Amino acid sequence: MTIFNHFIHHCSRLFGAIFVSFLLVGCSANISDYQSTTPAFNMKTFFDGKLAAYGMVQNRDGKVIRRFRADLIGSWEGNKGLLEEDFFYDDGETQRRVWNLMKHGDNNYSGVASDTVGEATGQSQGFAFNWRYTLAIDVDGTTWDIDLNDWIYQLDESRLINQTEMTKWGFNVGQITLIIEKLD
Repeated sequence: MTIFNHFIHHCSRLFGAIFVSFLLVGCSANISDYQSTTPAFNMKTFFDGKLAAYGMVQNRDGKVIRRFRADLIGSWEGNKGLLEEDFFYDDGETQRRVWNLMKHGDNNYSGVASDTVGEATGQSQGFAFNWRYTLAIDVDGTTWDIDLNDWIYQLDESRLINQTEMTKWGFNVGQITLIIEKLD
């Protein structure tokens, strides 16, 4: 095989891999996939009152690197909501995040917190809610902007599962899985 043929063969394999990657990205879930499912998720109803969460953080290889629990309190006045989250990690670290939320028409929501970069946006359809935002996370003394793609699925009136993909520059850097339960 000549050097030119070897180069062409290598490039065709590389472009083939890139093409397959784009196909896989195009196969991800869409919020409209859940429009006919029940129970219908309503952020204002679910995140109202006291809640408890239990979860874990995994690195990009799937290894669990942290576990946590969180106490949440949500309240709403009209279409404006406040969600206070207090996290307690297995390594002793604690963290507080307070979301200022807004409900818009057609099951659309937005929100900001002190550690978000810009505004979070989300939409619900059926029992699912997709929430996207960028979080400023401290990694060994350096702040990284990590993109989070939350998929929240309501199981019943008092429980939901939240799966979050974390990416940096489009590459998977980890995931978060948690269960949230209403206490009231």
